[in-house]
Amino acid sequence: MKRLLITGAGGGLGRAMRSRLAGFAETLRLSDIVDLGPAGPNEETVVCDLGDADAVMKLVEGCDGILHLGGVSVEDKFSKILNANLLGLYNLYEAARAHGQPRILFASSNHVVGFYRQDEHIDVKAPMKPDGLYGVSKCFGEALARMYFEKFGQETALVRIGSCFEKPINHRMLSGWMSYDDFASLIDCVFRAPMLGCPIIWGISDNDSKWWDNSHASYLGWKPKDNAERFRAELDAKGRPEPASPAAVYQGGMFTQDPIFAED
Repeated sequence: MKRLLITGAGGGLGRAMRSRLAGFAETLRLSDIVDLGPAGPNEETVVCDLGDADAVMKLVEGCDGILHLGGVSVEDKFSKILNANLLGLYNLYEAARAHGQPRILFASSNHVVGFYRQDEHIDVKAPMKPDGLYGVSKCFGEALARMYFEKFGQETALVRIGSCFEKPINHRMLSGWMSYDDFASLIDCVFRAPMLGCPIIWGISDNDSKWWDNSHASYLGWKPKDNAERFRAELDAKGRPEPASPAAVYQGGMFTQDPIFAED
C-alpha cells in the first residue's frame, strides 16, 4: 500500500496502531482533531475536523486505504456524537467515493449490541440492541457502510471492537478484549484480502470466554493469538462486580446506565 490514512490517530488506539503499522504502507497519513506533533519517517500529519466536508475531501485524496478510528468513543452529548460519528462518517464515505473508493476498516463497537446479556451468545445476524447514543452512532455507521457497498461497491470491514487496550481492565473485558497485536494482524488481513465485501467482524482476541461468533469471517484468514484469560486471576484479586450490576449483566456493561447527556 502506498498511503494508509489513520483517522483518530491521536487517541489511545490510534497511537498504538501508529507504531505497529509503521511499515505497513509507504506513507502513513495520520489525522486527528488535535495536534499530533511532528511527523516521523514516512508519516504525514493532518489536523482535521471530520465534520468539515472540504477538509475530509482533501484528507482522503491519494490514500489507498483508510483505518477509521476517529470520532467520539464514549457516551456524550448528541451534538458531539452527531458531528464526529454521523456527519463525519458521511463526509468520509463521500470523500472515499470521490477518490477511487479506497478500502475502509471502520471501528464499530460492541455497544451496538450492548443490551444483550452476558449469558447470551450471538452472531452477526442478531438484531442490534444499542446501549446509548454512542452505540446508535455505530449502528448508523454500519448501515451507512452497507449502503455504500450495495450502491457503489465500497468495501468496508465493520469491526465491532469489544475493548482494545494493553490488557483488560475489568471482568467484562475478559470476553470482549482484543490485544493491540491481534488488532494489527486483523488490519493486515483486511487490507490484504483479495476480496473483502462488507463483513461484520467481532474485534476480539482468542479469549476462552466469548459472547460472539466470528466463524462467518474465517475467509479472511485472521487468527488472533492472545487470550484475556491470563489476566483473570489479576482481576479476581481486585474483586468481582456485584452479580446484579450492569457490569456483570449486560454485554455493554455500565454503558447501559448512562443518561442522555443534556446539551449546554
